Amino acid sequence: MYQHNHLYIDGAWCAADQEHFLDVINPATEQPFARVIQGNARDVDKAVQAARVAFPEWSTTPASERANYIDRIAEQLHHRRQEFAQLISSELGMPLHLSLEVQVNGPIEGLRSYAALARHMEEEERVDNAQVLREPIGVCAFVNPWNYPLHQLIGKLAPALAAGCCMVVKPSEETPLHAFLLAEIIDQVGLPAGVFNLVSGPGKVVGEAMATHPEVDMVSFTGSTGAGIRVAEVAAKSVKRVCQELGGKSALLITEDADLEAAVTYGVQDVMINSGQTCTALSRMLVPRSRYFEASVMARKVAESLQVGDPSNPASDLGPMCSQRQYETVLRYIVRGIDEGARMITGGLPSENEFKKGYYIRPTIFVDVDNRMDIAQDEIFGPVLCIIAYDTLEEAVSIANDSPFGLSGGVWAEDKDAAARIARRLRTGQVFLNGADFSYQAPFGGYKQSGNGREWGLSGLDEFIERKALLY
Repeated sequence: MYQHNHLYIDGAWCAADQEHFLDVINPATEQPFARVIQGNARDVDKAVQAARVAFPEWSTTPASERANYIDRIAEQLHHRRQEFAQLISSELGMPLHLSLEVQVNGPIEGLRSYAALARHMEEEERVDNAQVLREPIGVCAFVNPWNYPLHQLIGKLAPALAAGCCMVVKPSEETPLHAFLLAEIIDQVGLPAGVFNLVSGPGKVVGEAMATHPEVDMVSFTGSTGAGIRVAEVAAKSVKRVCQELGGKSALLITEDADLEAAVTYGVQDVMINSGQTCTALSRMLVPRSRYFEASVMARKVAESLQVGDPSNPASDLGPMCSQRQYETVLRYIVRGIDEGARMITGGLPSENEFKKGYYIRPTIFVDVDNRMDIAQDEIFGPVLCIIAYDTLEEAVSIANDSPFGLSGGVWAEDKDAAARIARRLRTGQVFLNGADFSYQAPFGGYKQSGNGREWGLSGLDEFIERKALLY
């Protein structure tokens, strides 16, 4: 069994204020396989003070030197990528072969990109009689999610290092192990003491202490909208900058002239990756009424072709839900969808003998869905797709925008130019056109209750920058 007995603060592994541990559960076996030390508010204060002391020197370190550290961390991540993939698969449940590509290789690519972006901190511009400088915002607190743990941590850490910020990191209680492995790498490459600090523990204790701490200049939070509101409330008392990536209920709008089979296949597969535990999942599929039956048949066929099973099996497309709590949440939504009058055409509640152990749920598809139903409005965060019919393109755009969220979206049309014209009308932070890939150079973030601020690329770097005007 893995066991982490120490926090990482001020460049060293140190004892926590109190010796409390949390078991990490493997969702495929429902058994604990690791124990992690839990910090408290006093540990957070110690970490913040270490970051505050380190900030003056780190913030004035040449960009080339910060870029060198980023490259060295990325190189060590690459060297230990199989280890990261195995740990994340064990704590999260994503099939190992997918974990390597999605949960590890992608974040390494994103991290490397910030080595080049660090130089932007040394660029200056003239505006009228002013010289405008870029300076790092200061000490940052990072509260990270469980569904893409390394991905979201790197999305905060990489631009913070590039900008010259110091940080205190709290991983999710469900998936904390990757953060300890990353701390080992950071210690190995010799990042200056206090620049990176790791305090694990429950959100209501460690997360709140980070968000309320008067010496923290910025909080970056990824998680549920409800938790994000709480972070914003407590952070407001000290007027911190708050960057949030929250919930989503994204729509894939398929037009009459689209390649229906390609669009439906893409849409179903998009929702089911990571067992539906993806904030950008295109969990509402909008289809012209004239092609609705055909699309439903295709969607069912794709869903039933996906294999649910042991994350160590290379044939598995979906593993278990991350936790019993999330498993039970998704099951409640499936029951609610049936009660609301939607028709389930595949998946649903597991039979008594279907899975002997593990929090497994088969890909589930509802048709005859009204966008006002809870299953069409709430973020289920599971392998559940709602297929909604529309009669006109105007109605489809209206349905897509009829959501409290605005994180992602998709349009599949005859060609990408046609899709782009529709995408411009969607109130969402990203729109994938005809199955486009994710980009680590493009800004990522949401409208409405999906949060504020952006991650990745230059927009992600901007979140960690203060601009100073020298007037002549």
